[in-house]
Amino acid sequence: MYDKNWAKVDVASVPRVKTELPGPKSREMHARASKYMKGYSSQVRLFPVVFDSGKGCTLTDVDGNVYLDFSSGIYVTGLGHCHPKISEAVATYAHKLMNCHDFTTEIKMKLLEKLASITMGDLNGFQLYDSGTTAVEAGLRCARAATNRFEFISFWRDFHGKTMGAVSCAIVDHTQGMRAPGFFLAPRPYCYRCPFGKTHPECNCYCVDFVEMIIKNETTGRVAAIVLEPIQGWAGTIVPPDDFMPKLRALCDKYGALLFADEVLTCMGRTGKMFCMEHWNVVPDIMTLGKGFGNGFPVTAMCVSDKYKDTVEKISASSSYGGNPMACAAALASLEVIEEENLCERSAHLGEIMLKRMEQMKENHKIIGDVRGKGCLLGIELVKDKTSKEPFDEAGRLVYQKAFQKGLAWVPAGHILRLSPPLIMDDDLALKGLDIIEEAVAEVEKHFGYQ
Repeated sequence: MYDKNWAKVDVASVPRVKTELPGPKSREMHARASKYMKGYSSQVRLFPVVFDSGKGCTLTDVDGNVYLDFSSGIYVTGLGHCHPKISEAVATYAHKLMNCHDFTTEIKMKLLEKLASITMGDLNGFQLYDSGTTAVEAGLRCARAATNRFEFISFWRDFHGKTMGAVSCAIVDHTQGMRAPGFFLAPRPYCYRCPFGKTHPECNCYCVDFVEMIIKNETTGRVAAIVLEPIQGWAGTIVPPDDFMPKLRALCDKYGALLFADEVLTCMGRTGKMFCMEHWNVVPDIMTLGKGFGNGFPVTAMCVSDKYKDTVEKISASSSYGGNPMACAAALASLEVIEEENLCERSAHLGEIMLKRMEQMKENHKIIGDVRGKGCLLGIELVKDKTSKEPFDEAGRLVYQKAFQKGLAWVPAGHILRLSPPLIMDDDLALKGLDIIEEAVAEVEKHFGYQ
């Protein structure tokens, strides 16, 4: 049994900044690597630090600077960096058996049984993969095979991956090119910036009515599935109103379409529930899991309702790396840690205290237009004016960089700042991270002439 205090850290000791940030070794190493590596994320382009190690809620760079982690490796290491139980589980199979294609192993059997015991409703058919986008692609093919239909409806600014089908579900910028035939995009609830200029609840969640109009007027009526992130991640932690998901479930049932919840980002306690769809007590027909599923080890899953799980046999679902023993060991250990350490409850608690603090920040600062989230999935939206709500992209980039220079590792999204601290974080550390963000916001307000 591992020491339950393995990740404890003195709040006063982090962040610990020894050099200018990024430090000289970081700059030198990144310059060497970037001669060859292309396509870095905005995180790295805005702050090219080179990390050396991580433990619990902290990261250490090659210059010896220690950061407080509000990113979790972009929603991945929710149980903390290098959790001893998970590291040991992976190491065991790294020495014992790394890969045997899709043959059954004891550790895979145990993972499947565990997963079936915790998934919602009758989501008991599984296939395992090594990336979120691969799981999404499998889910799309499964939906087509299950319904004998070919069309999909997904939502503005959702993110589902970077392969053809996944990109077709979510064009997030024009560089990604055209969608494949049969894919349709719809607006979804973004109550701070309602696409229809309405207010909730008077709007009666008009977004669902609009999806029905798309079905009637744009599709051929052969919609295999409606696909969505339960809470949008890349778009800036956009949480739908509580009536949206039940109404969308009813719409799927009305037209014989499957409901496909892409929980790659939102699963495994991130929002305060094991699965985000539990917040609305809505069971999808297909669900994808990833990111926090293996706490950093690349393991993802497609989950299918019992009534459709035999369909998985029709789509050539296996993969070279999916379900390898190391991946199964990481996922099983992660699920056990979440339960043993009551991390869904911990995540919900952190979300409550952080949102309360963020609401205070919104009251105190002219450029904070909105704060939102559930559990350890949170966002801060920056605006030039609270009345016009004009997005303040320049401020978003600058706040991100200034907070990082103070030792906070986190995630930008244009004018929206994304917070995804590890679920294991202590209250004092979480609030200290918000103090750093508020300091950065105040400096940026001064920079742009706000009084």
